[in-house]
Amino acid sequence: MISVPAQVVARIAEQVASEAALVGSGAGGVLGVGARRDFDSRPSARCELYGRTAVLSLDVGVEFPTPLAPALAALRDRVRERVQHLTGLEVGRLDVSISWLRPTSTARRALR
Repeated sequence: MISVPAQVVARIAEQVASEAALVGSGAGGVLGVGARRDFDSRPSARCELYGRTAVLSLDVGVEFPTPLAPALAALRDRVRERVQHLTGLEVGRLDVSISWLRPTSTARRALR
């Protein structure tokens, strides 16, 4: 049996989430200082393992306006499926936090 460390599972989840079209990352910085938010780096993820079950948490930025419920459902489904396929672990729980929104240029004009 192969053992996959929790940190490796978290990195896999980050990579899979970064491949979603409307998802970005709050990247860099220490304690929030110097952080930049962009769509060119991976979102952050945490993983806890309980036997063969992974509990994942993702922190993402999302393009606005986006229908959040369907976008997050698709993100959860994709991350869950890929993590299970690549690691052989069951994803028992997958929490997604949206820490910021990136308005599109049309949304910025509408907000003014």
